[in-house]
Amino acid sequence: MKVSADEFAPFTATGDALVLASVSSAAEQELLDDWLVRQRQEHPEARIAVLRLPHEDPPPGVLAQLVAELEADEDRTVVPVRVFWVPAGLPTRFKVVALLSGRDTYRPPELLQRRILRRDPSRARVVAGEPAKVSELRQQWADTTAAENPREFARFVIRRAVLAIERVELRLLGPEYKSPRLIKPEIMASARFREGLEQIPGATLDKAGEMLDELSTGWSRFSVDLIPTMGRAIFSRGFDPNIDYDRDEVEVMRRNLENHPAVLLFSHRSYLDGLIIPVAMQENRLPPVHTFAGINLAFGPMGPVMRRSGVIFLRRKIDDPLYRYVLRQFVGYIVEKRFNLSWSIEGTRSRTGKMLPPKLGLLTYVADAYLDGRSEDILLQPVSISFDRLHETTEYAAYARGGEKTPESLSWMYKFIKAQGERNYGKIYVRFPEAVSMRDYLGPPHGPLATDEAAKRLALQKMAFEVCWRILRATPVNATALVSALLLTARGLALTLDQIHHSLQPSLDYLEQKQIPMTNSALRLRTREGVRAALDALSDGHPVTCVEGGREPVWRIAPEDEHEASFYRNTLIDAFLETSLVELALVHAGRAESDQVAAFWTQVMRLRDLLKFDFYFADSAAFREHVAEELSWTDDWEAGVTGGEQQVDALLLKKSPLLAGAMLRPFFEAYAIVAEVLLDAPVDLDDKELTRRALGLGNQYFAQGRIRSNDAVSALLFATARQVAADQNLFTPAPDLRQRRRAFRDELRGILRDMERVEQISLQQFLDRERRLRRSGEAD
Repeated sequence: MKVSADEFAPFTATGDALVLASVSSAAEQELLDDWLVRQRQEHPEARIAVLRLPHEDPPPGVLAQLVAELEADEDRTVVPVRVFWVPAGLPTRFKVVALLSGRDTYRPPELLQRRILRRDPSRARVVAGEPAKVSELRQQWADTTAAENPREFARFVIRRAVLAIERVELRLLGPEYKSPRLIKPEIMASARFREGLEQIPGATLDKAGEMLDELSTGWSRFSVDLIPTMGRAIFSRGFDPNIDYDRDEVEVMRRNLENHPAVLLFSHRSYLDGLIIPVAMQENRLPPVHTFAGINLAFGPMGPVMRRSGVIFLRRKIDDPLYRYVLRQFVGYIVEKRFNLSWSIEGTRSRTGKMLPPKLGLLTYVADAYLDGRSEDILLQPVSISFDRLHETTEYAAYARGGEKTPESLSWMYKFIKAQGERNYGKIYVRFPEAVSMRDYLGPPHGPLATDEAAKRLALQKMAFEVCWRILRATPVNATALVSALLLTARGLALTLDQIHHSLQPSLDYLEQKQIPMTNSALRLRTREGVRAALDALSDGHPVTCVEGGREPVWRIAPEDEHEASFYRNTLIDAFLETSLVELALVHAGRAESDQVAAFWTQVMRLRDLLKFDFYFADSAAFREHVAEELSWTDDWEAGVTGGEQQVDALLLKKSPLLAGAMLRPFFEAYAIVAEVLLDAPVDLDDKELTRRALGLGNQYFAQGRIRSNDAVSALLFATARQVAADQNLFTPAPDLRQRRRAFRDELRGILRDMERVEQISLQQFLDRERRLRRSGEAD
């Protein structure tokens, strides 16, 4: 059944028609009767029979009557009809109760229907989908379902009728109300689903049905209105209610969603992300998405509300073969019906500010649906969500110090919402960079990758990394990140407004030269007023402290606030990552005894390898091209490198900004702390004990001044440091394990010495600027 071009004339003037009328109140029956009178007057030759269907499942008697009507004539035309209520004026309390109960929230209560129609008859209208012959429907039933008996065929016809009406109503309401209906009965009746179920030992249709109930979701029409409104109300307590978009990106995405289903894969730094996605889709009149979330969020009344707001709750462990199968078929159905899915490509919130590695689990299910031919293409739509500031950074700092995650509950939710109103957190930025085509990476459906698991996984990894890369490139750098990065390099010392202002300019120059997107707050750092505004915002709580009482105020980040400030700093490291590695590799090459150019390239690739668990890099060939581009600030860098350490110092003195220490010191110090712990640790040291020892040693080293960054003493960074050590085979028993662990520790110490040299030159640049500004001020 297709959407009718004219919902008031659903069949021709001749022929036998069976009208399936979904009405469930006296007022709706009267509207249907009036409509039928008009149809019979306009088409006297037509033979019109009517079967009234309730909104809920039909009772046995009605189902038996439909079976008889369908068997009467294969050429008979079936016309689905329903009363559509134009949304307006229904009290919100009725809608909220309906949302919690799962009822149609756009259908007024029966007690109010007559009163509404007396005041405004235009509030309700009879709509119908384009008809289909019984023979056509029977063929569809045989092709797509486990065709069993006439009663199942009757249920199939009812489902087709409901979907046809939904399409008509969607045209009236708009694409933002598009949501799948009848997921469970459609999947359960599918021949494909039942055939696969037979291959799973112990699987039954009843067990599969229970799992589908657990996964059930869908946007009710009221939730399309309510949830974005609630989300905006929550984040507007502390943020500007107007989300910042790139309008060109939105229009490109709109056109793409008209042609293919999409998976919106977003960066995840806050629980607010789950609220922002529905708001972004609704206010741009885009189809709603169905978002995967952990079952831990289905607490209290939030469970039913979120289920009817497009949330699909997943079990924490997906190890049951039947559950995996049901989930795979569920995802396939959503994709086949061209609805959109969404989840965090990182799998969880980033508590460090930088993007985490992508998780491939759910993406594998989508790829299976594509390779199985359920869609000609599926688009992976990167979504960048970023914030000027977040109140959750206090929580993340506690995690870094070894704290435990607070379980979600109603009291937790209350505290989270309350915290949004404690201060002004600035703006929210949403970007939709160019989508990634699954077809481009996996080839055509039913292609070679459908049976080659290793090749499919490799293609999925490349595809996921491309999504993350596009998110990173689209995320704008903001003033909070730039100011935090600068003040962290001061190591607790306070700076004046002028010192902060002139120290920021080289970084802004670099970002503009590289055409890296920036927020308006970052662009305003060109002025002293913009810098002061950023400092005032960051001083409203943590992590910046303003010290007043002297001739002029000064600002600092105290050691106890470094973890919080590092979250903001980490959001921009990718913009400066390659140039920072160039600086470290130049210092290393300057110390080489021979072939300094080769030493440079070897070291820059080695640094890339060490940091691969913390950051995203282009592939090796592209990375070398980027490095070569970074060296374009000097005419002949190779001559400078071959001239030795003094020539390299002179080379770096001309480079601005110098950022290796500002960006990377905490990471290499965290790696070095873990390397120190491993020197006398057993081979089978578990993760928890490694973190405990590293936190203790790190705190001691910071107190002694043996490391510079308090934010390096972080359980979050130590987790990645362990991955780096494992990648160096430092947990594999071997006769030379202790020597290799010591060599790794010594290598990291060497990198930190190179970093120290870069920081010394950077300090010299700062002092030179200070002297020039002082002389300029004295001259004025």
